Amino acid sequence: MPEPFADYSVSTDKEKLQIEIIYQYLSLESYWAKHIPLEIVKKSIENSFCFGVYFKNEQIGFARVITDYASFGYLADVFILEAHRRKGLSKWLMEHIMAHTKLQGLRRFCLATRDAHGLYLQFGFKPILKPENFMEIKHDNFYTPQN
Repeated sequence: MPEPFADYSVSTDKEKLQIEIIYQYLSLESYWAKHIPLEIVKKSIENSFCFGVYFKNEQIGFARVITDYASFGYLADVFILEAHRRKGLSKWLMEHIMAHTKLQGLRRFCLATRDAHGLYLQFGFKPILKPENFMEIKHDNFYTPQN
């Protein structure tokens, strides 16, 4: 039986990451990191456990987990480029993330999404049971250039 994504691969090798593609998507196309500076993208990658999705040798997707590898993880910056969507690659990427040995046994694994609840529900993510227990500091339009 053929591999469902024969020309695609997922890797955690940071040397393979194509920073310019990640930066372009996050700064120009994402709703959560619009206008993010390149240096912030680089620093976030350096300090996270990253997953790249590749079509042949071209990066077409990305996700990172901010984690201590023991008790907590936060899934961030998940994307598949438009030309490769609607093929099941997001689900395939999530399967890789959730099965990775370095991410097993986490007491809490969180994420925030505006529009992909259906994807994450398939992997056990649920709305926060007691949102009143959580607090945050959130700066809206943080990367938007000021006039």
